[in-house]
Amino acid sequence: MKEEVTTVQLNKSVVRALKRIKKYPRETYNDVILNLIKNAEETREFDKFVQEAQKAKMKELWGEGDYTAWENA
Repeated sequence: MKEEVTTVQLNKSVVRALKRIKKYPRETYNDVILNLIKNAEETREFDKFVQEAQKAKMKELWGEGDYTAWENA
């Protein structure tokens, strides 16, 4: 079954930016945006991994303590 589609308004500068990051000329804007979303999600997961590693290292170096301020930094 075919997915529903919608019309989205974009500033021309955004369209130009999307054109610049296409992997190939006939790639759809839908695919470009999906790739951006995938990369953002992967980056977020990597950031969480790094933060957990930093938290563990802080506890190792400085002992147990209240690190709640660092968690939201």
